[in-house]
Amino acid sequence: MAADSSSQNSKILLTGIRASGDIHLGNYLGAMRQALQLQTKYQSYLFIANFHGLTTTPKAEELRKHTRSIAAAWLAAGVDTKKTVLWKQSDVPEVLELAQVLTCLTSVGLLERAHSYKDALAKEKIIKAGILFYPVLMAADILLYNSDFVPVGKDQAQHLEMTRDMATYFNETYGTTFTLPEALILEDVATIPGTDGRKMSKSYNNGIDLFASEAELKKQIMGIKTDSKGLDDPKVAEECVVYQIFKLIAGKSESDEMKRKLEAGGYGYGDAKKALLAKFLEDFGAMRKEYDRWMKDTAALDQELARGAVQAREKATKMIKRVREVVGL
Repeated sequence: MAADSSSQNSKILLTGIRASGDIHLGNYLGAMRQALQLQTKYQSYLFIANFHGLTTTPKAEELRKHTRSIAAAWLAAGVDTKKTVLWKQSDVPEVLELAQVLTCLTSVGLLERAHSYKDALAKEKIIKAGILFYPVLMAADILLYNSDFVPVGKDQAQHLEMTRDMATYFNETYGTTFTLPEALILEDVATIPGTDGRKMSKSYNNGIDLFASEAELKKQIMGIKTDSKGLDDPKVAEECVVYQIFKLIAGKSESDEMKRKLEAGGYGYGDAKKALLAKFLEDFGAMRKEYDRWMKDTAALDQELARGAVQAREKATKMIKRVREVVGL
């Protein structure tokens, strides 16, 4: 069972990762690592957002693979399912019922201000309704469990504010029902640079995938965008994407050493990339082996998710019963 209210802290922490691709370094540093560190301090609820994954209309088998991959990543990274509830979003259909209720209280104007919608509008000729209503489903994910804290990157902070808005609308209309969740953002890893210098994102295809093969991982890291300075030229470490990523996973002494070498000259970007690859394999080697073990034993993986779904749904049904009562359903 998940940690109960008699534990050190009864506050609830919730986070989810959309089932739309492989786990990259940005997912781990921006949300997963923080959630793992806090799983003994809070009642932790971690879910795989496969309903959200439908916004890209993947093939069925692709969505199932991504869902299992994210679950395996959580377990390999150190989720303790005796303390933490881990499940896939679609196993708790009450989230869709709550999303429908919230939809009836939420203005289109609020949703049109979402970064996710504006980004889609700039890139797509036809905007699917799932993109517009993405913040509503996200709000339902959070409010269904009366979450107190949600680890998010800076790019998701707006969606959490929208969740607070929706909870406030509901509470003012029907009486206090939902807790107003707070964001947990680590400033030093709030935005993780991708291989092209932009924010690391599945949408940009610029990630360093945690569980890619060693050959693919090498390709991604050696492909990191750099400027045209030569081997002997002094370089500005803080402007170097390789260094920016390296210092997020390495200790201070190792980071300072790379910075010194870059700024002194005689140390090329290729050298820095090789150092980053070696550090990545060193730090994540054990996790990568554990991930492979889970992905080979899908029966055990599915069993873990099913057990978590029972716990998550138990809490969700209580909230939905309360919501139904106050709105008159």
